[in-house]
Amino acid sequence: MTEQQLGYLEQVDLRQVWESEDRGFTPWLAQPDNLNVLGETLGMGLAVEAIEKTVGSFRADLVCNDSSSKATVLIENQLNASDHSHLGQLLTYGAGLEAVTVIWLARNFREEHRAAVDWLNRITHEEFRFFALEIQLWRIGDSAIAPKFSVVSMPNDWSRSASSAMEGNRHSTLNLKRREYWSGLLAELDEQNGPVSGNLRPQPQNYMIYSIGRGGFSLRTTLNKDNQVRVELYISGEAAKERLAALDEDRAGIQQELGYELVWGDQEESARDRRVSYYLAESDPENESDWARQHRLLAEHLNKFYRVFSERVKQL
Repeated sequence: MTEQQLGYLEQVDLRQVWESEDRGFTPWLAQPDNLNVLGETLGMGLAVEAIEKTVGSFRADLVCNDSSSKATVLIENQLNASDHSHLGQLLTYGAGLEAVTVIWLARNFREEHRAAVDWLNRITHEEFRFFALEIQLWRIGDSAIAPKFSVVSMPNDWSRSASSAMEGNRHSTLNLKRREYWSGLLAELDEQNGPVSGNLRPQPQNYMIYSIGRGGFSLRTTLNKDNQVRVELYISGEAAKERLAALDEDRAGIQQELGYELVWGDQEESARDRRVSYYLAESDPENESDWARQHRLLAEHLNKFYRVFSERVKQL
């Protein structure tokens, strides 16, 4: 059998393709084929109503309607990292347009803004939905450049409902199981009463995020595709690689305090974000009879991670 030559993904800077949001990215996104890519990511049908729509003395990037509900969808775009001014614009435009769904696109999201979108979804009526998505461009060799939208925040019940609509009951059942799994872990965190609080809403996704007290850093528990469970310090943003390297200088001290070795930066080298992980041995999240043990260990390791890493990340 002849060995097939494989290509490698290369990320392309957004500014190489679009010089600005209003004259470049927004007109591109408004084209039906491109808007369909975004819609498929969210499990929604989107149709353009207006580009640069006037809202008082301001202008909203893109106003669409949801083909299933006919409700107004506001899309606000950024080619840079998320910032406070665009968060304010989202709320201002959303109120002026009486938008039911608000979509914020950015090159990458700071942890504070991701948390703000999560908070909006928690405190608003379930009729309203807020999404945060990162936009990336990729190519292989000399191939055409391809866009990729990655959801970083969504309504609590959206993953289940969208997946059910698109792919049937298999995903709905999976998401319910994930909620059950995280509910048990959150209860265990409350029981242990450590620095990591269980006062969160269980999510229908394969990970949960916990604050560690500094933007760009968070603690996570993750169920990966190989049925493994891990605890990780997650480092996001453009400086993630350098921050991981700074922590790595104290690897011996960190692992001595924890009492075990960690996996350092086990993502693809091309990935922007970085993580430091600990994998639970012989822990299959599909084995419900083992959940209590897994939850106890995850809670213990989360609290250990917080105690060992919290001051270190604040000093970076």
